Amino acid sequence: MYLNKVMLIGNLTRDPELKSLPSGVKVTSIGLATNRSWKKEDGSKQESTEFHNAVAFGKPAELIAQYCRKGSSLYVDGRLQTRSWDGTDGQKKYRTEIVVENFQFGPRASGGTDGGSYSKPAEKGSSASAPKEMETIEYPSEDINAEDIPF
Repeated sequence: MYLNKVMLIGNLTRDPELKSLPSGVKVTSIGLATNRSWKKEDGSKQESTEFHNAVAFGKPAELIAQYCRKGSSLYVDGRLQTRSWDGTDGQKKYRTEIVVENFQFGPRASGGTDGGSYSKPAEKGSSASAPKEMETIEYPSEDINAEDIPF
């Protein structure tokens, strides 16, 4: 069994770039920055930033392009994919990027909560079933007397 899975929470390094393929499918390219901090043995704090390229297709591409801007917080998960092409100088170019399968908007800079999330629909023929709606619990509006509890 093999696994190709990436999960990142980071900030966009540039505004999303929305384009369309000849087939009409929307594609959005984004750059994400993730930070890591640690303490060295002498107690000094160290920080490092990693930059990641990601691409989303279809509805996720449209939503990310519509609601995200440079600096927006975003959670993405997907798979790594490397593509290649011939550059203008005749040399072969390579780019490894995350193909987004699911994402969730992070907190807004204005202090609001997250803006929602998107999960890729299950493929036809997949054994995964649609999530069931959770039952809600109706709580009484009056105060509960501890002596009325039977245990």
